[in-house]
Amino acid sequence: MKKYLSIIDHRTYLVVLITIIVSFVTLKYDFSYNFDLTVISIAIVFPLVFTIRGAFRRRERALEYLAKFKAGLISLNSSFYENSKLEVAEKDEIFQVIHNINTYFLGYLGPESLNLDRTKEEIVKIFRFIDNRSDKFSYSSAMRCHGYLNDVHQSIEFLAAVKLHGTPLVIRAYTLIFIFIFPLIYTPAIYYNLNQSNDFHEPILVYTLAFLTSFILISLFNIQEQLENPFDQIGVDDIQLKGFQLDKNHM
Repeated sequence: MKKYLSIIDHRTYLVVLITIIVSFVTLKYDFSYNFDLTVISIAIVFPLVFTIRGAFRRRERALEYLAKFKAGLISLNSSFYENSKLEVAEKDEIFQVIHNINTYFLGYLGPESLNLDRTKEEIVKIFRFIDNRSDKFSYSSAMRCHGYLNDVHQSIEFLAAVKLHGTPLVIRAYTLIFIFIFPLIYTPAIYYNLNQSNDFHEPILVYTLAFLTSFILISLFNIQEQLENPFDQIGVDDIQLKGFQLDKNHM
């Protein structure tokens, strides 16, 4: 339940407060006007949907490259394990390096945010391991290992870019500003529309409709903000990094 309530933050309280104040003033001074609310869809809904879709797309791509990252490490370890010329101690040594790459990089992506240089240092160790034992690797075997390493390295660079670069900041800032302004535009307009109905006798409808609409918009914005970094384990839809950890018992 706590995760589902995580979409409520200080912005939510601020928007709700503005909505209540505007609704009170609107009713107290009987202030209303006719306004085409479809403009709101252009000013808020369209950029909001655009950024949410972009954030989800980045999340899906991140899942794809995380799977490629883990698969590359497993295949790399299998290549070393199947090499009959390597001693058991050497195989254990290289597995530890591969395990460190996995641990350090997931630590970099996650909330701990470890230094990415530690991951790259471990990758260099694998290159050196192969170069220093060229007599134990055939040409095709060495090329296969380098191919797996290339997949791992591409995945690391892509996922690091996803972590560092989100959806356009200007659009998100613009959307947030209009969400804060929204109650000032929407509440008098909805009050006008309700007054056109002969059945309107309850002012609480103004509070309810204004509150629900503002709450939905700011909640969608907060969901998009949480999706900006799909690795920090804050949002409900964040990628579960534990599922991409290596376990020697399953390799």
